[in-house]
Amino acid sequence: MTVSTDRTPAVATTEATASGAAVTRPSARSEPKPIVSGRRSSIEQGALYFFVIAPFLAVVAAIPVAWGWGLGWHDVVLFVAFYLVSGFGVTMGFHRYFTHGAFKAKRALKIAMGIAGSMSIEGPVIRWVADHRRHHAYSDREGDPHSPWRYGETTGALAKGLYHAHTGWMFDREKTNKKRFTPDLLRDPDIARIDKYFPFIMLVSFFGPVLAGGLWSMSWQGALSAFFWATLVRICVLHHITWSINSICHTIGERPFAARDKSANFWPLAIASLGESWHNSHHADPTAARHGVLRWQLDSTARLIRWAEHLHLVYDVRWPSAERIASKLVVPPARGSAAG
Repeated sequence: MTVSTDRTPAVATTEATASGAAVTRPSARSEPKPIVSGRRSSIEQGALYFFVIAPFLAVVAAIPVAWGWGLGWHDVVLFVAFYLVSGFGVTMGFHRYFTHGAFKAKRALKIAMGIAGSMSIEGPVIRWVADHRRHHAYSDREGDPHSPWRYGETTGALAKGLYHAHTGWMFDREKTNKKRFTPDLLRDPDIARIDKYFPFIMLVSFFGPVLAGGLWSMSWQGALSAFFWATLVRICVLHHITWSINSICHTIGERPFAARDKSANFWPLAIASLGESWHNSHHADPTAARHGVLRWQLDSTARLIRWAEHLHLVYDVRWPSAERIASKLVVPPARGSAAG
């Protein structure tokens, strides 16, 4: 699968029609913008390698460290706190709000979600959203930045494709064209500012646990231990859970909903992914605020959106109705099987 610079007028409106995002539709006379634009600098590429490899090495070292010494309840609390803040920043903010417009948010919450999502160190908000909107526009087809089916369906091709979808695609130096996929975010001064200051937010995410752990324990050992668990291990776990949605959830799992790609629901990741692994449900109805739409499908991000709605921090939430859910199922559900 090669990346195209597709210039046909029909493709120019794909994101708007595929996910409902606020992307300007070009007129019939204007030439659509290319899918990719520009390349990552050597500094960006080097930073990318560091933030992918260093946390992974920390997790490799985590087992002997935890077995012998160094894991205290302070570390557990800080790990969970920073994981949830940065994780919900991605799932509720980057994904369901900025990418798909599943709800509207008050300005303060919008800014908070942009900062929290940036703390995941998965890239600046506008680039993240551009990549994901492009993924939905071309899901599992030519132009998808991270389809595991990129090289074919044989065992060898799929193994290569899984690596590409999980991690390899990020090392491609070509950038998704933000002017094409995220014109709404580029026009938003709050989001543009958060995107610009991503390096500083990244440093807060990286060293915030160090400061918190040191002050909490009043020791350098507490600071170092927090850096290991709440920074390196937390970043690695969050990254690989996010990347598993691109790789595992497009190859393995159940497909109860009609979608135009190979997205799948993979229940073992539901808790750690904060509800994102109900991926077939999501691709069948991208703008819905709830992904776990059937009974017993845990979706903590949807629950957080519901709480924010009760607090009047979000509004115009796109909750999928039982009728809408049933209409998208491959096999109609039994009576009362849709989640409330």
